[in-house]
Amino acid sequence: MQSTESITQVQKTTLPNGLKIVTERIESVKSISAGIWVKTGSRNESNELAGITHFLEHMLFKGTENRTAYDIAQSMESVGGYLNAFTSTEYTCYFARCLDTKLDKAMDVLSDMVRNSQFPEEELEKEKKVVLEEMKMYKDSPDDYVFELFGSQVFNDHPIGRPIIGYENTVSAFTRQNLFDYMAERYRPDNLLIAVAGHVEHDEVLKLVNELLPLKKAETTENREQPLTPYQTSRQEVSKAIEQTHMILGRRALNYDHPDKYLLLLANTVLGGGMSSRLHQNIREKYGYCYSIGPFNQSYTDSGLFGVYIGTDIDYVTHVRELISKEFERLQNEMIETKELDEAKAQLKGKLLLSQENTSNRMTRLAKSELYFNRFVTLDELVENIDAVTSEELLTFSGDFFDVDMYSETLLVPDKK
Repeated sequence: MQSTESITQVQKTTLPNGLKIVTERIESVKSISAGIWVKTGSRNESNELAGITHFLEHMLFKGTENRTAYDIAQSMESVGGYLNAFTSTEYTCYFARCLDTKLDKAMDVLSDMVRNSQFPEEELEKEKKVVLEEMKMYKDSPDDYVFELFGSQVFNDHPIGRPIIGYENTVSAFTRQNLFDYMAERYRPDNLLIAVAGHVEHDEVLKLVNELLPLKKAETTENREQPLTPYQTSRQEVSKAIEQTHMILGRRALNYDHPDKYLLLLANTVLGGGMSSRLHQNIREKYGYCYSIGPFNQSYTDSGLFGVYIGTDIDYVTHVRELISKEFERLQNEMIETKELDEAKAQLKGKLLLSQENTSNRMTRLAKSELYFNRFVTLDELVENIDAVTSEELLTFSGDFFDVDMYSETLLVPDKK
C-alpha cells in the first residue's frame, strides 16, 4: 500500500517501490517547478570514480532511447520553460520550470532522462572535454578555486573534501559501463524523490509518476559508513597568476539537524548578513581593505563548513586577519544588543519569506526538507526557532564556536613572478 500525508498545501506519497513524491500547491501562480532528486552526491563516489556523479548529471542530457540531445534541450525551451540540473556533495537534481499546462511534458522529459539515457560513446568523449574545460574555468576563477582548496584542507582525506567535479585523471578514464553501473547502484527508487511546487494537483503528479516512472522495487540503496577524519587546524598558501589575494578563515561546522543551527544562522547574519553587518562595516567601510567580504555556512548530514571569505590586497592580509579575529572575539565576549539581534532575526525571516515567491525555491525547500528531515519543515516552525534565540544563548554558543584557535586558513596569493 502507498501511504499519503498532508500538511496545508503540501502532500507526500511513498510508493510501494520506495519512491517518494512531495508536492506543494501554490494557488497564486500559473507555473510549476518539478525536480527529480537523487540522494547521491560526490561523497558517495569511490576515489577511482571521483567526479562521476557530476559527469553523469551532464550525460543525462546527451540522449535517450526516445530523444536526441537536441530534443532534450528544445523540449522545455520550445514551450517557454527551461531544463537544468546540478550536483552537490550529497544530492543531484534534474529540474524543469514551465507553465502549469506543461507539467506532463516536464515530467515526461525528466523521467525519460532518468530511465532511458544511452550515453553514446561519441557524446561521452565530447563531454569529457567539456568537463575538463569546466575544471579550468573554476581554476581560472580565484574565488571558486580558493573554496575548493579550503574544502579539501578542512576535510582532508575524506570524500566531503573532494571537488564535486572530480579530477582530470578520473574524469578522463570514465567509461559507459561506469555510468550504467553507477546509475544501477545509486538511482534506485528508494533513493529518488520527485518534488513539484506550483499550480499543481498532487494526484496529477502521482498519476504521471506511475505512468512515466514505473520503476521496479530494487535492493535498498547502500550508503557506506564515512566516519569523519579528525579535524586539525592548518594553514595553506597557494600562488597563482592573479592580481588579488583570496583568503578564507574557517572551520568545520554544524550538520543539518544540529540543535545549535539557528544560533549559527543568526551569528552568521550579525557578522555578514548585508551591507550593515559587522564585517562589511568594520573591514570594508571603515578601512577600505576589500571589495568583497562575507561569511558562509554550509551544512551536511554529519558535519558542515563555516568561514569568512575575503578578496583583498596581499599587503592587507595581516590587518584583515586581525580584524576578523576581533569580530569573533567580540561575539565571544559581548552580548549582542536586543536591537541588533532583532534586526538580524528580521533580516533572516525576510529573506526566507521573500524566497518563497519563487516556485524553484519552493520546490528546492520541499525536497531538502524531505531529504534531510523526512518531513516538511513549515515556515512557522522556522520562524519560531529563529525568534526563540536569545542573546544569552548566542554568547554561550559563540564562546566555543568562534574560538580563533579552531580556525584554519587558506590563502590564494598572486604569483611573485
